[in-house]
Amino acid sequence: MTTALRVRPRALVSPSFSIASVDPRLLVLAGAVATSLTGSLIKLSGVEPATSTFFRCALALPILGFLALQEFRRHGGIPLRVIAAQVLGGMMLGVDFALWARSIQMIGAGISTVVVNVQVIVVPLLAWIVFRARVPLRFVVAVPFLFAGVALAGGILGGSGEGDQLFLGTLLSLAAGVAYGIYIFVTGRAGSAHRASSQVFVSTIAAGVVGTAVGSLWGTVDLTPGWPALGWLAALSLSSQVLGWVLIGFALPRLAAEVGATLLLLQPVLAMLFSIVIVHERPSIGQFAGCALVVAAVWMVTRVRPAGRRSVTARLAESPAVRPVVRRSTPSAVTVRRPAARAGGVAASRCTAHGRPVDRVR
Repeated sequence: MTTALRVRPRALVSPSFSIASVDPRLLVLAGAVATSLTGSLIKLSGVEPATSTFFRCALALPILGFLALQEFRRHGGIPLRVIAAQVLGGMMLGVDFALWARSIQMIGAGISTVVVNVQVIVVPLLAWIVFRARVPLRFVVAVPFLFAGVALAGGILGGSGEGDQLFLGTLLSLAAGVAYGIYIFVTGRAGSAHRASSQVFVSTIAAGVVGTAVGSLWGTVDLTPGWPALGWLAALSLSSQVLGWVLIGFALPRLAAEVGATLLLLQPVLAMLFSIVIVHERPSIGQFAGCALVVAAVWMVTRVRPAGRRSVTARLAESPAVRPVVRRSTPSAVTVRRPAARAGGVAASRCTAHGRPVDRVR
């Protein structure tokens, strides 16, 4: 007797789509476009900072929760230290949301989005204060240009808006950038590309609570803002809080540092263009020049030499000079297991020092 084997035709097997198969450069571009709409959508909603912060976080939680559940089934739970880092970082993210939303009302969606990029100097500065890390020379050179650009964007030579309002709005944008830099500094060292949704889910909860409280300084939450405003807030939540953050968080670790940093520079540029096209803002020539200076300073800080290709997440979130420090008494106390494969020019090695794992990206 012979047994017939049933073979399923290969042509009938439908391939399953995986986001990992998409070019990470396209993912970062899509994420940059999504996040660059944030300022314009907040302005279109016409609500107070507390209301915009509450809804952008609350409407995103169901989708982020579903994505986080899928990650939990594949990779297990999140370590407590990562949860603590995401909660602390999320609190600072909430401060950023509230202050930035208020600055959008005062100086416009485009200019506030460019000014808030001051976070690129906050992360290396924190690394120097906390870890005594070496400050790169390009950072020292870029700082004067960055602040000169911020001053021009804030209307020091005149701009669209009243003087006091431009000055205060610029200060709020700077404060929001500092808060966002602290968020990157705290969460970047504990982040993982495989748990992007889970981490955003935790930080979004903390951001919603703290951001709503801070935003209440300019008015309480309006739970019935009206259907038009609710529609803009829903678009804000889905585009920026879900799509943009998850795509960027997943794709950046798979890119070389100079590629990711260059692609992310599109975000403030697109934000300025969207503010002109969508909400009809008209910045002055001096403000345009200031925005260009800010973008140039950001490029100067984030650029790296080709010989030093590193993950942009490792560089932006941890600062170029900050790496885990391993203290050892003998050379035999440290063992390194080399990775089996490389992806996107970035390889991760797993190092154990005295029985404790330390992740390094090179």
